[in-house]
Order: sequence, then C-alpha cells, then structure tokens
Amino acid sequence: MGALSLVLGLTWILLNLHSASYRLDLLIGAVLAAGGLVLLMPHRVRLPGRVTAIVMGVCALAGTAAGLAASKSQLCCDVAFIVDRGWPFTWASRGAVADDSETAVRLAAGADWTVNFLSLFADLLLFSYAGLLLLVVVLLFRRTKSGYRA
Repeated sequence: MGALSLVLGLTWILLNLHSASYRLDLLIGAVLAAGGLVLLMPHRVRLPGRVTAIVMGVCALAGTAAGLAASKSQLCCDVAFIVDRGWPFTWASRGAVADDSETAVRLAAGADWTVNFLSLFADLLLFSYAGLLLLVVVLLFRRTKSGYRA
C-alpha cells in the first residue's frame, strides 16, 4: 500500500502540475506520497496500531464531512442546473434540466443527491493519510521534546 501510494502521489503531481488548480493538486500528491513513505518505513516511524487506526478513521470522516461545506453550482445553457459538493473531490451532486433556468433551479433543489463512490473513497483516503501524517508529526515532536532520538 505504501509503494502504491508513493507512486500514485508522485504521478498525481506530474500529471497535474500544469492544471488550473496546480496548488491543490500539488497538496494532494504530496499527502499521498508522504503517506506512502510513512507506510514504507515502519522501522523508522513506529506508530501505535490502535491509535493510528483511530486517528486515521476520525480524520477521514471529519475531513470528508467538512468537505461537504464546499459547494459549487452551475447553470448551463439556461436549461440545466447542477450542484456539486465535496472537497477536494466533489462526490455528491444533484441537478435538474428544464425549459427555463428558474424551473431548473427549483427542480434541482428538490432532487435527490447522487454519490460518486470513487470520489468519496478518494476523499476518505486523502483525509486518512492527512491524519496519519498529523500523527507522525505529533509523535516526532513528542520524541524530540523528551530527548529520544530515532
């Protein structure tokens, strides 16, 4: 999993370096690559199993839930209105198509949300890795504060 995450993170950075959202893509790739490095080096960074699982799970759920606050809506061609939610990957959406924009907006407000499970999984994975990296930083800080050298 560590090697796959490292390669995926570096590939993400290389493929999206020239995109419009290159800062966000750089952050996503860096989190994946750094998380992969942590997973590849258990002999250098000793993590308590139960605490690590709890921190990663809580961060994955909290980050993904907080990402729902990010909303983007689009009105296209005066007939379609679509609302997307989720950050950094949009994974929940709803929309409607009508003859005029006011009707499309009204119909979209009453439409059911659809879930893109691949984007939801990517959000959960990204935020769980962010929790892993946060735990590593806290543990390394505690070790250097107590005088322990790894």
